Amino acid sequence: MTVTSSPTSDLINLPSWLRAPIGKASEISRVQKIVKQRKIHTICEEGRCPNRGECYSQGTATFLLMGDVCTRNCGFCQVEKGKAPMILDENEPQKVAEAVNLLGLKYVVLTSVARDDLADGGAFWFVRVMEAIRKMNPDTLIEVLTPDFGTGKNALQQQWESVKTIVKANPACYNHNLETVARLQNPVRKGGKYHRSLRVLEIVKEINPNIPTKSGLMLGLGETLAEIIATLEDLRKIKCDRITLGQYLRPSLAHLPVQKYWTPDEFEELGKIASSLGFSHVRSAPLVRSSYHAHES
Repeated sequence: MTVTSSPTSDLINLPSWLRAPIGKASEISRVQKIVKQRKIHTICEEGRCPNRGECYSQGTATFLLMGDVCTRNCGFCQVEKGKAPMILDENEPQKVAEAVNLLGLKYVVLTSVARDDLADGGAFWFVRVMEAIRKMNPDTLIEVLTPDFGTGKNALQQQWESVKTIVKANPACYNHNLETVARLQNPVRKGGKYHRSLRVLEIVKEINPNIPTKSGLMLGLGETLAEIIATLEDLRKIKCDRITLGQYLRPSLAHLPVQKYWTPDEFEELGKIASSLGFSHVRSAPLVRSSYHAHES
């Protein structure tokens, strides 16, 4: 990857369209209090999402399951990395369900750190949390945003079984992010593989074609327009229904530098291209993130 900007210029030359307010302080404070009291995590907070105040006010939040230490070391992500992930908290499903209830959430997204240390990658844990939420909040819809479940012995079979475990729990949407184009997978997603990730979404449709599938791309890591379009086409070949496109923002100087800030007009044009390819739900704008306006789809 050719670096075209310095860490300092990344911070100083942030385009005006990315200098957006963080959201309603009251909503952020309320969610933070409830989450911290229960010692659970949201990717909204761990990832410092710029849209979290807006999402909270609309009754949507994304919970980060199985701790806040990831077994992978992706170059874009600011979630803590380590080879010794947290021991699973047996009370986490109930705690998340209680938080959903207290916050009055209508739509919940469940994601997790990568847990390559667990035999099934943590698929069973997603289901346990889904069951707890539904028991206390029967009208709340649940979207899942899962890892690729594709490592270890018998990786292909294990991936199938893990994805099937979650599909059988009937989420409102099954999301797995490619994050970037095929050429950039290795520097951006250490431990991830392009076709392994496509396979996750393909398996969902093979098991239950009625469950909507979704993926997301971060732009600004050095990808070309042609590569973005090719990636969108690959997703449509496996019948992926929904797509999010947003600008990569460097979390710290230790992370990958931004190669390009795509303009709002460019995002709008990419959104039109995605719609023309047949995606049923498209969100394409600089500050769009994976769960942005998820409840609307």
